[in-house]
Amino acid sequence: MYTTLISVEQLHQLQAGDQPFMVFDCSFDLMKPDAGAQQYAAAHIPGAHHANLDTDLSARHGAPGAHGDVVVAQDDGVPASGGRHPLPSREKFAQWLSGIGFANGMQAVVYDRNGANYCGRLWWMLKWMGHDAVSVLDGGLQAWQAAGGEVTNREEPARFQSNFVTGEPIAKLVTTATVVRRLGQPDQNLIDARAGARYRGEVEPLDPIAGHIPGALNRPFAENIGPDGKFKPASQLRAEFESLLAGRDPASVVHQCGSGVSAVPNLLAMQIAGLGTTALYAGSWSEWSNTPGLPTRQGAEP
Repeated sequence: MYTTLISVEQLHQLQAGDQPFMVFDCSFDLMKPDAGAQQYAAAHIPGAHHANLDTDLSARHGAPGAHGDVVVAQDDGVPASGGRHPLPSREKFAQWLSGIGFANGMQAVVYDRNGANYCGRLWWMLKWMGHDAVSVLDGGLQAWQAAGGEVTNREEPARFQSNFVTGEPIAKLVTTATVVRRLGQPDQNLIDARAGARYRGEVEPLDPIAGHIPGALNRPFAENIGPDGKFKPASQLRAEFESLLAGRDPASVVHQCGSGVSAVPNLLAMQIAGLGTTALYAGSWSEWSNTPGLPTRQGAEP
């Protein structure tokens, strides 16, 4: 069972064996929401199912409005979080997994073309559903193709519907209320995965207020990836996070970003580094900045 990363070679072995598995292509582009589906249609790993951030991995979908809200395109029931990419309820997500034929006994392999930014969302959501057998293809589609892996542009056949059953969550989800209650306390240390300029409030292309949650540390998610496009070695990741935390307890970490998506590579990196299972604030800055009365801060933390 693969639970964090899987290499190209290990995926080849999985394909050659008899263990049931499903591969997911999660490629996406925030600025061009149709781009991921187009890229998938042009080239994907044979047998892979496309998982769209807006339509499959979020409770609502549509273009961001003028104030960072989401133009609702369908009624998906009560979401499990707020923000620009609200988590669907666990029941709604289980329905989607069942509809595409993903079953509890399967190994999931997720990848994208975006430095694990978007496939990390599905990795985390399956953990949240109680499904531990999910791994990120290290290096993404680029590593697969560089190693001579086959790609196809053919349409994949539909699978028989399964009956995916939710289990006890393996992933930790926190709400805005929890973050507010623990703000400034030693049992909560926020790590913001956005680029430095957005974290400091120098630019803000999507949300109504620029800046960050007071006290949050900054580690842009791309810093987890080495020059080869793969996650840095576990020892290097551990050293970098320990330096960032500066003695703070890793178990106290809550990850956030703009809408709860790019925070996941940081969460995954800490797990790869052996620093344990940390929490996700899925609503992130998009929910925080749209909630009246909550404090914000610009510039770097002292």
